[in-house]
Amino acid sequence: MATSFIRKLTLSLLLSGTALPALSDGLSGSYLAARQATYNSDYESAALYYTQALTRDPSNPILLESAVLAYLSMGQLDTALPVARKIVADGIDSQLANMVVAAGQVKQGDFAALLEMLDGEEKGIGHLVDGLVTAWAYMGSGDVTRALEAFDEVSKEPGFTGFGAYHKALALASVGDYEGADAIYSGEGNGTIGNTRRGVLALIEILSQLDRNPEAIAVMDEMFRGDLDPDLLATRESLEAGERLPFTHVRGASDGVAEVFYTLARALENEAAPDYVLLYTRIAEYLRPDHFEALLLSAGLLEQLGQFDLSTKAYKQVPADHPSYHAAELGRAEALRKADKPEAAIEVLEQLARSHGDLSIVHSSLGDLLRQQRDFAGGVKAYDRALDLGSEQDRSRWFLLYARGICHERLEDWERAEADFRAALALNPEQPQVLNYLGYSLVEKQIKLDEALNMIERAVAARPDSGYIVDSLGWVLYRLGRYDEAVEHMERAAELMPIDPVVNDHLGDVFWAVGRYIEAEFQWKRALSFVDEDTAEEAKPDRIRRKLEVGLDVVLEEEGAEPLKVANEG
Repeated sequence: MATSFIRKLTLSLLLSGTALPALSDGLSGSYLAARQATYNSDYESAALYYTQALTRDPSNPILLESAVLAYLSMGQLDTALPVARKIVADGIDSQLANMVVAAGQVKQGDFAALLEMLDGEEKGIGHLVDGLVTAWAYMGSGDVTRALEAFDEVSKEPGFTGFGAYHKALALASVGDYEGADAIYSGEGNGTIGNTRRGVLALIEILSQLDRNPEAIAVMDEMFRGDLDPDLLATRESLEAGERLPFTHVRGASDGVAEVFYTLARALENEAAPDYVLLYTRIAEYLRPDHFEALLLSAGLLEQLGQFDLSTKAYKQVPADHPSYHAAELGRAEALRKADKPEAAIEVLEQLARSHGDLSIVHSSLGDLLRQQRDFAGGVKAYDRALDLGSEQDRSRWFLLYARGICHERLEDWERAEADFRAALALNPEQPQVLNYLGYSLVEKQIKLDEALNMIERAVAARPDSGYIVDSLGWVLYRLGRYDEAVEHMERAAELMPIDPVVNDHLGDVFWAVGRYIEAEFQWKRALSFVDEDTAEEAKPDRIRRKLEVGLDVVLEEEGAEPLKVANEG
């Protein structure tokens, strides 16, 4: 998915008759390395190799456009800009170069040049973007009347009504016409212009400028339903104190164009590949460095693309005094975890717990990471704090209880573990994860097996394609001595999770119990082949080896467990 835009870009150039760089003139090494880096979304390496290739073939369109792509993806538009200008000057049709050149013109305040470029043939970015940017360019050149007409033209296009109306409202508010902006928000037929977070916050600021703070509070309560982060809480407190909120969403035409690219990025987020959406967020950042929503979106996209260092760098740009700082630090910790730097991630969350210790999500995130690192005692403390800070009506409270229960269970504190699991089920009675974990734990302890079977059957009904849960059903039937019934479910679990060592080990035990000894030994050998550092503790490879040496019956006897035939007779 991450390379889909790259492939389309290369294909479009090929179809246009543009030749790929010749590989016999010394370009092959740099070009092939650059292509591989681009396919891997390794933008830093790609930029380096494409720049090297351009020293040998400075006018090759693919090299030029690919270099622009790499620099833009890294957020280095000042470096991408001269390359993009050369592409345009050479008469090459390139949406990418047009985007960067347009951003440069906006940054310089040269709206006349921008309007001229957008009016030319094959110099646009895309129909919707061209229309909105043209309107903002008129705003930047001081022609408000033509700007408003241009926004209206966008709104007439099928599917574009909401975009045109939203940006027209922002444009009116940016010049102090808050009544006109409010009329657009409240008017019918303008699409869902107020359904995004930024759209709602813009309306709240507009209402506050009109001295209508009670209405602004009502809008906030209706749209966010009490789920307020620090930024929203601070806004609500200011409104309650009677303060007039400044209109900050768009302070001029440059901000307006930045908002165009951010708006489109949000619209494309769930429809386009992350590498393509990133181009829009990077331009929004460039035009408005304090657009932290765009910055956070860029960071998340880079994380999706596996570029954890770039993602971490982006998250770190949010200043500590900004209301979004805690969200950025949570994101940075997750990027560090995915980069296999758990100690650094824990350090970030522990520091955040000191600076933002009143936020439940900070402690729950720390608990999740400590649990993943098998620091179960630390996890319990973090979840304790998260639960203390959270609301009894919090819909995610069941998960905190479930996660803390896992920590208690791993610490062999079964009494507290069971209490947490049952409390989680009281809040979410048919939650399959909890049903499965509690049921499986009861099976392993060989207590309350009938109840365990009922729980796991309900979990399987909810998640019939979950290998872990189907495995649990087969295992409880095995524990109940219903071996023939267990076989079907264990085989199904092995189909769903063919390389899981625990599932294969369980299937081997079930085969042994029904007398299929050769197949049992085969499954145990498979289980051993899949054991790694992460699964060794649960898979118990030494026990599997012992079963291969002497069989399951002897192992059970050595462990003081009841022999299979007794269980089967029961």
